[in-house]
Amino acid sequence: MTTTDSRTRSLIDVDVLEYHRLLTPEQQEKLAEIRAALAEIVTPHVAEAWSRDEFPHEIARRVGELGYNHISGMTEDPLFRGHLMAELARADISLSVYFALHNDLVGATLEALGSEEQKQTWLPGLYAMEYTGCFALTEPEHGSDVAGGMATTARREGDEWVINGAKRWIGNGTMSRIAIVWARDEEDDQVKGFIVETDTPGYEATKIEHKTAVKIVQNADITFTDVRIPAENKLEKANTFADTNVILLGSRNGLGWQAVGAQQGILDAARRYALERTQFGRPIAGHQLVQSLLVQIAANLAATLGMAHRAVQLEAAGEVSMTQASLVKLKTSQMCRESAALGRQMMGGNGILADVGLGRFFCDVEAIFTYEGTYEVNSLIVGRGLTGHSAFL
Repeated sequence: MTTTDSRTRSLIDVDVLEYHRLLTPEQQEKLAEIRAALAEIVTPHVAEAWSRDEFPHEIARRVGELGYNHISGMTEDPLFRGHLMAELARADISLSVYFALHNDLVGATLEALGSEEQKQTWLPGLYAMEYTGCFALTEPEHGSDVAGGMATTARREGDEWVINGAKRWIGNGTMSRIAIVWARDEEDDQVKGFIVETDTPGYEATKIEHKTAVKIVQNADITFTDVRIPAENKLEKANTFADTNVILLGSRNGLGWQAVGAQQGILDAARRYALERTQFGRPIAGHQLVQSLLVQIAANLAATLGMAHRAVQLEAAGEVSMTQASLVKLKTSQMCRESAALGRQMMGGNGILADVGLGRFFCDVEAIFTYEGTYEVNSLIVGRGLTGHSAFL
C-alpha cells in the first residue's frame, strides 16, 4: 500500500454528511463489496473502450453478474437501489447509462406497460443479459417537443401494425434485440408503444459517430420503413403519451443518483490527485486554493445526495410529481457539471486525460446535463408548477 493509499483510507468519506449510514449495516457492507468489485472490473480498463467509442462487452457482462443485469432483483429497497446505481456511475458514467437504459427504460416499460405474455416473452432473456433493448422516443426533429410533435406513425392493417418514421440519439440502438418504439397512431392521433424486433425488415440502425460524451453507449439513428409487426407487439397499456410519462417520471426521478455517483468519482479522483501531486515542494492538497475546490465539489455532492434521497422517499410513497422530478434532475445535473469543471481545473493539464479519470467524467457529465429533459425544459416544468402558467410555446 502506498503512503497516499494509507492516508486516503484514514480520511473522511466523500459522503461527508454520511447519507450512507441511513442504509442498514448489511447494505453498507454490500455496497462496499460492489465498490471494490467495480474498482477491479471497470476502473482500470474502461478508458480504452471509451477512447475508441467501443462498447466493452466483457466488462458489461461482468458488471451484470454483480446484479446490475436486473437491479430491481438485487433489492426492493429504493434507497439502496439508488446507492447501487450511484456506485456504477462512480466507476463509469457511460456504463451506468447503459444499465439505466437496460433497467429503467426497457425493463421498466415492459414491467409497467406490457401484458403478462409480453413480460414472459421478453423479460427473462433481458434480465439474463442474453440481449438488451433500446427506448426509441426522441426524433431527428423532435426532442423536447416530442409529445406533441411526434412524426413517427403507426397504422393498423389487419393483424399487423405498420410503422414509419425515424428516431435519433437512441442509446443501445445498434446492439439491441428489441426496441421499445413510440409512434403516433394514424387513426386516433395518440402516441402508443410497440415492441419491435430489430431484425424486422425495414428497421435500420446506424451508429452516431464522433461523440464527445458517454462514448461507450452506442447511440443510433434509426429509420422505420414500412416496418410490420404483429398486432400483439403493441404494448398493452401504452395507449397515450401519459403512459409514456409514467416511465419518464421514474427514470427522470432516478437521475439524481447518476449525478451522485459521478460526483463521488470526481471527488475520488480529485482528492487522490491532490494528495499525490507535488508542486513547490509539497502536495498540492496543502494549498488553500486546491482545498477550496475540493470543498466546493464535496458540498455539491452533499446537496445532490440530499435531493436524491428525498426523491426516493417521494417515489416510494407514490407521491412524486413531474415538477419534483424535474427540479431534482435540473439541479443535480447542474451541480454535477460544476463539480466536473472544478475537478478538471484543479488537475490542470492532467485533468483532460481519459485514463486519469476526470477527462471521462468532464465529458460525460455533459450528457447527464442534457438528456431526460434539458435544464431549460425542466425549468419550464418547475416554473409551471410554481406559477400555474405554462411558458411553453
